[in-house]
Amino acid sequence: MPIKRVLVVDDSPTERHHLNEILTKAGFKVAFAFNGEEGVAKAKSEKPELIVMDVVMPGLNGFQACRSITQDAETKNIPVILCTTKNQETDKIWAMRQGAKAYVTKPVDGADLLKKITALG
Repeated sequence: MPIKRVLVVDDSPTERHHLNEILTKAGFKVAFAFNGEEGVAKAKSEKPELIVMDVVMPGLNGFQACRSITQDAETKNIPVILCTTKNQETDKIWAMRQGAKAYVTKPVDGADLLKKITALG
């Protein structure tokens, strides 16, 4: 089933704007959450087909929110792409252990992100 609805979880207005441009130009319907707690809540209430989530956020960080989403029976089938400035190999390994399906570093390359989304769809 192709992915159409994407939830972007990021505390940065600049990053949300950038991701929104990439995703809407590619035909996706985009919803937003501004932190990890809101991301987990919207994953349950809106049931997006994909979540693109920052790691470094106040409160519940992206690793914690990803783990919460991927371990919850209600949301475990929603793929999560973690999108962050953290670019160490250990960060990528940790992301996958939390349940992320892909990992993208900032600044986000639109073509790379869309390629990863297509692979998940």
